[in-house]
Amino acid sequence: MPRNESAKPARVLIVDDHPAVREALALRISRNADLLVCGEASDLAEALQLISETKPDVAVIDIGLKTGNGLDLIKRIKARGETVRMLVWSMYQESLYAERVLQAGALGYITKEQATDKIVDAIRRVLDGKIYLSEAMTEKLLIRIQAGSALGQGHRPEECLSDRELEVFQLIGSSLDTQEIATRLNVSPKTVETYRFRMKEKLNITDSKELFRRALHWVEENH
Repeated sequence: MPRNESAKPARVLIVDDHPAVREALALRISRNADLLVCGEASDLAEALQLISETKPDVAVIDIGLKTGNGLDLIKRIKARGETVRMLVWSMYQESLYAERVLQAGALGYITKEQATDKIVDAIRRVLDGKIYLSEAMTEKLLIRIQAGSALGQGHRPEECLSDRELEVFQLIGSSLDTQEIATRLNVSPKTVETYRFRMKEKLNITDSKELFRRALHWVEENH
């Protein structure tokens, strides 16, 4: 349901690296009198600046940004003590990232496939301080809690990777080489190689080509 129409519209910040996607989402949001797009950002630094300047009530954040990463952005927002509520929307499936974004401090996760019909409802739910997930993901988490398993301890091998390792894993699967990944993450190539080493250990892989094949399969599977 729409929020109280007599109240001021809730201010929404859109954080996504694709201009056309931001434009389409802004248009959809603008059709609702209780919501107002107060800004758009394509990367982490720009998003942090706009949060300080525009004081949004909710930020809709993509996982992949022009520079930086949505998960890192959420953590930085929380560390700064900002009151903005956060909803992640992404092309990646919920199966891995939903738990991670909740742990980082967001209140919801919605895939861009779902977003066409449900994004406004998701924004309103998060604005009310409630969790927004798909029914399937909610059931998965409840089953895990009932079984006594902690969040992030699922059965897929990739779930053992840290947030930054998963980010590098995703970029490897997107066919970026070590230098390109280093530039994208603003770290040294040596740091990227360290992440590669750790991932191979955790995934029980000895060959870099096999790491690439696993990462490529993961990216294709989660689109």
